[in-house]
Amino acid sequence: MAAKKTEISKRATDVLALLKREYPVAICELTHESAFQLLAATILSAQCTDVRVNMVTPALFEAYPTPAKLAAANISHVEQLVRSTGFYQTKAKNLIGMANQVMSRFGGEVPRTMDELLLLRGVARKTANVVLGNAYGLAEGIAVDTHASRLSLRLGLTDTV
Repeated sequence: MAAKKTEISKRATDVLALLKREYPVAICELTHESAFQLLAATILSAQCTDVRVNMVTPALFEAYPTPAKLAAANISHVEQLVRSTGFYQTKAKNLIGMANQVMSRFGGEVPRTMDELLLLRGVARKTANVVLGNAYGLAEGIAVDTHASRLSLRLGLTDTV
């Protein structure tokens, strides 16, 4: 068992070195200008590409530039704006619910802790980690999705998913 852990550790070190060479500056592909925008964009990114989200968010952020504006939004208008991201009814409810909670619980400021972010509608650990890492520069954890799990298996970093 110890030999296998050592082998996986060596493999992980090699993969990390390769990734650092290929991608010396890794950035979040979601276009955003604030923690609020990144939070909204990340909620929209579920089961959707970052390219599609980046096509949708300019109109969304123009109509609803702040948590207060989004909290007061008409749900059918938000649904119309985010429709092409898929699951638009749920995403619209999550966006408006998140904005209401940011206003009522956090005075209009997107929280800076994992525990507080997880209280927001539509936010799970992946979304919280994206916001903490990219908006606030806090390394609370790793944003892992099905792609990361699949690649970890393919790269020999794990034998289970």
